[in-house]
Amino acid sequence: MEMEQAIREKAIQLLARREYSVRELQTKLGATFDSEQVEQVLLGLAEQGLQSDERFANGLVRGRVNQGHGPIRIQAELKQKGIEPSLIQQAMDANAVDWFEQALATYQRRFGTHHATDMKVRAKQMRFLQYRGFSLDQIRYALDFDPEDP
Repeated sequence: MEMEQAIREKAIQLLARREYSVRELQTKLGATFDSEQVEQVLLGLAEQGLQSDERFANGLVRGRVNQGHGPIRIQAELKQKGIEPSLIQQAMDANAVDWFEQALATYQRRFGTHHATDMKVRAKQMRFLQYRGFSLDQIRYALDFDPEDP
């Protein structure tokens, strides 16, 4: 009982700073405490609403969108942090984003509004947007966008 209280206090300390997924908490707390007890405490915290993978996923999506990341990278990060595919889709849908405009905004923030014609420079720009997690169609849109076109 004493051990469960220690696990609970440590988990609440962590959650007071930021949201964590269940898997992240299991990893952090499992290094110090018994994994079965950790699992029981985390189930209790989830039932009380103190820990929520849904809240974590929504927050992560919002944060990464604000940082200029694309859908591919965001979904991969959520999966890596142990979020269920249904919750990933729900979080992506809850934060409705025009990914083509997001790719364009990220491109313009990094490279300005002038479009390069040199293939080496264009390739570098494409790699940057690809690393940020945008699809090829979204990258093409950002690279070929011309505000002068009707």
